[in-house]
Parts: sequence; structure tokens; C-alpha cells
Amino acid sequence: MAYSELIKSFAGIRSYMRQFFAYGFRSRDEFDAKSARSYDNEKRRIESWLGEYMSFRQESSGKSVFLSVDSRRIPNNPLYKAWKAASFTKNDVSLHFILLDILADGNARTMSEILDSIDADYLSAFKAAEPFDESTLRKKLKEYAELGLITAEKQGKQYVYSLPSDRASLETWREAVSFFSEDDPMGVIGSYVLDKYEDASAPFFTFKHRYLLFALDSGIMLDLFTAIHSRERVELELVGGKNRKTRRSVTLPLKIYISVQGGRQYLAAYNYWKRGVGFYRLDSILKVKPLETVPDYEKYQEYLQDEQPHIWGVALGQKNIEHIEMILTIDPKDSHIVHRLEREKRCGTIAQIDDTAWRFTADVYDALELMPWLRTFIGRIASLTCSNKRVEEQFWSDLSALDALYGGDDDAV
Repeated sequence: MAYSELIKSFAGIRSYMRQFFAYGFRSRDEFDAKSARSYDNEKRRIESWLGEYMSFRQESSGKSVFLSVDSRRIPNNPLYKAWKAASFTKNDVSLHFILLDILADGNARTMSEILDSIDADYLSAFKAAEPFDESTLRKKLKEYAELGLITAEKQGKQYVYSLPSDRASLETWREAVSFFSEDDPMGVIGSYVLDKYEDASAPFFTFKHRYLLFALDSGIMLDLFTAIHSRERVELELVGGKNRKTRRSVTLPLKIYISVQGGRQYLAAYNYWKRGVGFYRLDSILKVKPLETVPDYEKYQEYLQDEQPHIWGVALGQKNIEHIEMILTIDPKDSHIVHRLEREKRCGTIAQIDDTAWRFTADVYDALELMPWLRTFIGRIASLTCSNKRVEEQFWSDLSALDALYGGDDDAV
């Protein structure tokens, strides 16, 4: 099969890009999800989008290829290019431009008037043009009305269609869209808008830390936001575990959580099988199938609200509350540490004991989740206690291992 840069299904390319870049760029022999020919085709397709961001090094096992991006030096997320490589049928493209051209004069028209204009003013110029049927046009008009590209108003027993009259200048939104495209979970939408500018690549912002890879989950994110807005149950098709087998789970989406530490995205949802709230990583969701609307949606939202005061990350454990307490020594001149505590305490609380001592406390389902954060205060921790003694043991054991690894001079000032 001849190589083509365009794609018909984003789900397939999402899987390949994750296999190549998230899990490590596997060699042709290591990749067993598809045939070797499919591997070569998809690899060439991805290289056509991301070639300038790919690097390689020669190792004993062969050439190792990887994605190399300095987020401070690129204006836009390069992974958005995958979303813009979708293919369309010739009828899709033709009908898109014909519709916009017909409505460009600002006059409203009925569907039958639009259909007559297509036949008389456009297709008549071609000898063997394939006519558009009424069903195709009706679906396209409905799709564009839902997207906001055109307006549909009912007059009598039929709808009339026109272009929106309140189209604002894109230039007034340039800076906002630039920030949105690189900072928002659905930033790919902003990237499409930026393409309308002549100098779309001109950067307004640079970012020290960006989580580029999660652009691949934008389609799943949109499906989940739609389900939350519509208050619908969904069936998730999930993949995970060592064997990477797929499974299905019927859930009610409630909220999207995004880690500020690693950028990883999670869905908080009511799990009907477990009869409680659970979390699902978005990069493990292959497909979201909408089911029926849930009339008492607020009741399930309350379940999550009840859980939130004891959720530090995404672990719920066995629903046993664990109390953790940390005393920090902070010099008055280091007020930025206090500000950081306020900013990062999540469901915990902080209190000043005296001029140099501050207490942090939290009651959470899984205190081990705090461990990476607690370690960032090493050197200021005067005491650490937890009702789960395993947490204390783990912390001091790690500290001993650190001391053994780096050593130190007890007499050093």
C-alpha cells in the first residue's frame, strides 16, 4: 500500500504515537501490534510531521530513535499536527466550500433553495458531476449549525440557514488564543484557530514546563467533557496492565483531574460495579461510548464532593483515613516557603506554631501519595508522624539511603 500522510482514524495514529514516544520508540522487530509494513508506513507518516523534533543515538542494540523537544524554544505543540492530518472525501471538501460560498452574501436560504443553487450554479459547470442528495445536505447543515459555523432559524415549518452576523475579528483574541492553545487541556482547538492568522507561528508566550504528549488525548477529553455536560453514562474501552489487554467499564463521568506535577490527566467517575468513585487515566482510555442520560446526576456529584477532602492524588485505598503531620522550620526571611505551602497544601491545612515553626496536617486515604512532595522539604523537616507507620518508615529509610549514597561531613558548617 502506498504511503500517505493523511489519516482516516485518529485512534490508530494515537496508538502508534504513544507506542513510539510514550513507551519508547520500539524497533521494527520489537513492535508486535501490527505488521512490519504497517510499522514502516506509520513511522514514515509520523516522521513527516515530527522529523525536525526527532533525534537518534547509536547503541549496541542498534539505532535508538526518540522525540527531542525543548518546550522553551518551540511556539506551538508539534503533536497538534497529527490532528490536522485527517483526510476528507472529495464530497466533504466540495460541499464545505460550496455552502460557505452560497451563504457568503448574507442572505438566509432554505435547504431546498441551497440544493437548487448547488445544482444550477456549481455542478452545472461540470460534465460528470455527482449531485448531492437531500439527506447529505441536511446532515451537513445540521452538523455546521451545531458547530456554530452557520445559524439555523425556524420559519414556519422549515429552517432557513445563514452565516452568523456577529463574527468578531480574530485579531482581538490573538493573545488569549495563543495562551489557550498551549496551556489548556483542549488546546488543539486554539491551535486550529491560530492557523487562521498569516503569521501563525509567531509566539506570544514561552513556557518553561509543558506537557506536550497529552495532546494525543484531546479527542477522549472532548468525549468525556461532552458526557459530563450531557450528564450521560458512558462505556469506556480501556487498555492497561502488562499484557495490554482491553476491557470495558460502565461509568458516570464527573470531573477531569490534571496533575500539576506531571501533567497526567485522570477521569473521576462513578463506578457502578464498585459502587463508588474511581479514577481512570485518560491515556488508558481507547474509546468513549455514550449511553443514557442520568436524571439524578447531582447525587453522584455529591459522592465525589464527599470524597474530595481526603483525596491527595487519585488513590482511594480502602477508605481508611490516615493522619499525617509534618513540622517545618522556616526562617522568617524565607516567606516564599510559607507561600508555597499555602499554594500546594491541597486538602491539608497549615498553621504557624511560632516564629520559625509551621505545622502541616492532612487526613487522606493514602498518605504514601504525599511522599514525593514531602521529600522536597528535606532540610526543613523537624518532625514527621503518620498514623500509617509504613509512611514514616519509608521516609526515614529513604533519607538514610540518601545519606549513605552521598555521605557528608558531620563537622561541616
